[in-house]
Amino acid sequence: MNTFVLVHGAWHGGWAWQRVVPALRAAGHEVLAPTLSGLSDRAHLLSPQVGLSTHVEDVVALLEAHDVTDAVLVGHSYAGQVITGVADRVPERLRLRVHLDAFVGEDGVAAIDLLPARVAAHYRESVDGPGFGWLIPVRPLERLGVTEPDDLAWLAPRLTPHPWLTYTEPLRLAGRERKVPGFFVECTDWMRVFDAQAGRAGDLGWPRDELATGHEAMVTAPDELAALLLDLAR
Repeated sequence: MNTFVLVHGAWHGGWAWQRVVPALRAAGHEVLAPTLSGLSDRAHLLSPQVGLSTHVEDVVALLEAHDVTDAVLVGHSYAGQVITGVADRVPERLRLRVHLDAFVGEDGVAAIDLLPARVAAHYRESVDGPGFGWLIPVRPLERLGVTEPDDLAWLAPRLTPHPWLTYTEPLRLAGRERKVPGFFVECTDWMRVFDAQAGRAGDLGWPRDELATGHEAMVTAPDELAALLLDLAR
């Protein structure tokens, strides 16, 4: 059996995986779903100094504290940057990294530079205005492909602003991340902001799959996502 480490994207917390975790545990796997510094139940740690390296350290420390050596490391959206940094730091602790509609980072490149130009411009405008220069305000969930009233009611009250430095701090890699096999899952029923990232994954030779759902697959298609992750673990 494996240990799944599920890393949430911007504005979320470890709670975002609640609909996926039971199926993974029922199959006999261990599951860890941390909340990154400055978000959700760890919002008390929020400051302008919380950056990408902070979040990489969060996950590395978790793996080391639990002495995980067989992790299937899943990163959603922004967390593609995080899990790439983790793979570079501790490749010996990972079996596979799964980029769920997520960034596929490279050395020296920041997350904001991987977004389509129109989306990146909106982020910058939001940060300069209601974000006080250092926060990314929560994006409207409808733009992320969430349309069901129950899903909106469950998600919206739990989301918190995201530290801007995590998007502007470049990813720093020594090349060790290439020791960890990658897999890309694209969510197709929304704006497909990560379509170029899926293409990069293909250029790297990674296998890919699709889920016919919006960006928040762990909420809108949890059974399908859990089934896919279990197949990968096998």
